[in-house]
Amino acid sequence: MLLPQTWWGYALNYLIVFASGGACCIAAQLLIIKTKLTPARILVIFLLAGIALQTVGIYEPLAAALRSGICVPIIGFGATLAKGAAEWAAEYGPLGAFAGGLVETAFGVGVAVAASYIVSVVFSPKSK
Repeated sequence: MLLPQTWWGYALNYLIVFASGGACCIAAQLLIIKTKLTPARILVIFLLAGIALQTVGIYEPLAAALRSGICVPIIGFGATLAKGAAEWAAEYGPLGAFAGGLVETAFGVGVAVAASYIVSVVFSPKSK
């Protein structure tokens, strides 16, 4: 549900995305501060949360309401993995469940790899 394309609609869209993405970041930061979980484990928790939300059918309404605030973080990646696995399993059987998630997320992973390569060439990182 996009708001009317007026200055007020644009501002409210940005506010919704900023607030929902910020809420995800606050949740991660609280996990870092209040628990002894490593960032890698928190990443896995958020990935599994996206898979769980997609599995029970809550992710799509959340994505429609919160837009990029929930789609861009790792939660959206997990939901896309689950959605691809379910769709491909229905069409191709059990082996499709393994391939579906990878096929659905391949473009995003490819862009991330290409962008990280370009950034490493432009900024020439040095090891410590």
